[in-house]
Amino acid sequence: MADTARRLVLASTSRYRAELLERLHLPFETARPAVDETPLAHELPEAMVARLAEAKARAVADVYPDHLVIGSDQNASHAGHILGKPGDSVRAEAQLAALSGETVTFHTGLCLLDTATGKVRTGQVPFTVTFRELSAEEIRRYVALDQPLDCAGSFKSEGLGISLFARMSGDDPTALVGLPLITLGNWLREAGVAVPPAAA
Repeated sequence: MADTARRLVLASTSRYRAELLERLHLPFETARPAVDETPLAHELPEAMVARLAEAKARAVADVYPDHLVIGSDQNASHAGHILGKPGDSVRAEAQLAALSGETVTFHTGLCLLDTATGKVRTGQVPFTVTFRELSAEEIRRYVALDQPLDCAGSFKSEGLGISLFARMSGDDPTALVGLPLITLGNWLREAGVAVPPAAA
């Protein structure tokens, strides 16, 4: 029988991830994980996000001894290079100019750690986005309106960023935003949590 009493913790203070997790109608807390996110030497993008997702979950585990802790991490890669978050408008415009007409793969790592048993599930979900050919003026207008300064790849797919794409491909569109809910829902059900939950 599914256990509706298991308490969930999202090891992230990302508002995007919290908004996604709210879609499952499960109560949860959030916690800020203290994790060094520096890539390891020669680390592949997909290995990096899986490692960091688990590291984030473990970073808060001691504070929540009888919880299911959700960790997640995301990066974007193009031509074998990991794309960072731009931080300012100048870098965002330059990043989008370089991605015009190109395909970017987003890797979203996911971890579910049961702190009561020590059981851990870790994996990553890829999603690809192909940009259409973008003019400098379109890029400038987009960055000014959507302000994607804290987003890998310099766009918000859940916002106006969708207007920059020629096509998208992947098994789970929520992975692109930062928390793959299809995989997470499956893992939560396997851990005994009712998804969807019973009506209040």
